[in-house]
Amino acid sequence: MTADSNIEARYRVQRPQFELDVDVRIPMRGITGVFGESGAGKTSLLRCIAGLEQATNSRLVVDGETWQDDDVDFSRPIHEREIGYVFQEPRLFGHLDVRRNLEYGQRRTRRGDIDFDDVVALLGLETLLDRNTDTLSGGEAQRVAIARALLRAPRFVLMDEPLASLDRVRREEILPFLDRLHVQLAVPIIYVSHSIEEITRLCDYLLVMDGGRLVAAGQLQQVLLQVSVPALGGEEAGAVIHARAAKNDTDYDLTQVEFDGGEIWISGQHEAGVELRLRIRANDVSLCREVPKATTILNILPATIEAIEPDGGSSELVHLAIGNERILARVTRRSRTQLGLQPGDQVLAQIKSVAVRNAPAARR
Repeated sequence: MTADSNIEARYRVQRPQFELDVDVRIPMRGITGVFGESGAGKTSLLRCIAGLEQATNSRLVVDGETWQDDDVDFSRPIHEREIGYVFQEPRLFGHLDVRRNLEYGQRRTRRGDIDFDDVVALLGLETLLDRNTDTLSGGEAQRVAIARALLRAPRFVLMDEPLASLDRVRREEILPFLDRLHVQLAVPIIYVSHSIEEITRLCDYLLVMDGGRLVAAGQLQQVLLQVSVPALGGEEAGAVIHARAAKNDTDYDLTQVEFDGGEIWISGQHEAGVELRLRIRANDVSLCREVPKATTILNILPATIEAIEPDGGSSELVHLAIGNERILARVTRRSRTQLGLQPGDQVLAQIKSVAVRNAPAARR
């Protein structure tokens, strides 16, 4: 697999009240998020790739190898597609313990480049191997399901909202294990979610779907700034930047991090040199013309206004350049008029809150 390896997928599915019509190229590296509201076609796309959904005008090419092409009436059978699939529900075999569930996945592969013990350690399953699956928590069961999919030694893994059925505590329990997959495995993952929090934490590349069609695609940072796409605007509009921990302030439990546009303080202690992914919501950024004389906000950075977009009602979204990074600020139309804000203006961005994602910077 090379840096330019891709999955090329083209499908059309016509239903009485829904049509999937996509033609997309997905990189075979890192984690690709598929994002959109319920009914956008995310699951249908994954099922088509897996061969579980009948479609017309279909074509699937994996790293240059044709798996499906309706033009020549060819489709690789489902059982011969080297894909791991993780559903919303774990779908474990209730009559088998954890170890035998995992061994079942390993027996179904023709390749031997995934080590059983390595996958068990990666997903923290060492103490669960002899447990019956009906004694597992939701988070534990989903970790077993992910391990079983990986042990098939797949060319790539499809994950269809794997955290959707879990409560907040269980989601927080499993997310660090997904972070590990991102760091330690070279297996590409296509990850479906309607949670922008999961997408911004885990993914490198992003596909946005709406009404069965692809409406945006590209590197995560660039796509998130396309706030004219309905799924990316609204209250959760924001940006992701990459930073590196520089030094700690143990007295106040803070870490100073460096990025291309300068330095900011974030909560918690992070080891110097560690790369971090930071999410900054537009609602957490305000603008001013002059340095405030007294403020509780720690992070105030010089920025250049690149564009201003309407956001509906009383608000507008301001696109800001800080070094080579881009963030968004939500301001009222009245504030924009009072300050006379225009593209090209030099302003100060006051960043009120930063969400630290315990995941590394995206692979480049």
